[in-house]
Amino acid sequence: MLGSTEILVIGGVVVLLFGASAIPKFARSLGKAKKEFRDGMDEGAEEAEKKQEEKKD
Repeated sequence: MLGSTEILVIGGVVVLLFGASAIPKFARSLGKAKKEFRDGMDEGAEEAEKKQEEKKD
């Protein structure tokens, strides 16, 4: 497991490499990717339910 010191060091290196303005952009893109993944999972579950209902009929 990472301790708080290691996390701070990693965060400092990220800021030095990418700059402070890149971090919010990165976080935003991660949030969008997570939302799209969740939407895709929900859509897949709905399709699976529809197929199971069709098999029952």
